Amino acid sequence: MNSLDINQIKQYLPHRYPLLLVDRVLDWESGKTITAIKNVTVNEEFFNGHFPHKPVMPGVLMIEALAQTAALLSFLTEGRKPDENTVVYFVGIDNARFKRPVEPGDQLKMDVQITRRARGIWKYTAVATVDGQVAVEADLMCTMRSAADASQGA
Repeated sequence: MNSLDINQIKQYLPHRYPLLLVDRVLDWESGKTITAIKNVTVNEEFFNGHFPHKPVMPGVLMIEALAQTAALLSFLTEGRKPDENTVVYFVGIDNARFKRPVEPGDQLKMDVQITRRARGIWKYTAVATVDGQVAVEADLMCTMRSAADASQGA
């Protein structure tokens, strides 16, 4: 079983609190799939405003957690860690569906599969569940660029 703890994850993702949204990788297979978790706690900064009377994890952050999981799979597949010159960007999000709210105390289990890789574009199918129930699903597309290319609008 290939797993990663939070310290290993931080070697692959540039995100830090409060935007690092992957706590552990349970398993991954190069070029194919990854399963990771995000433990959702009441201490999350976004719960202060979304919503104070009924805390719910914003959908955009669930998609971001899936994207971070996808980025991890891409770096692991390439057998490299990013450097300060590497940036991963969304190229597209299709078929996003939100099926159940995610609340404090939930554990978001994220399963991401690579469906295609061509011309620097990575395509994934991503699903996040809580207690076996689908919370969000989407098709994601990302690309890796050098920071110099990214600043020039490439």
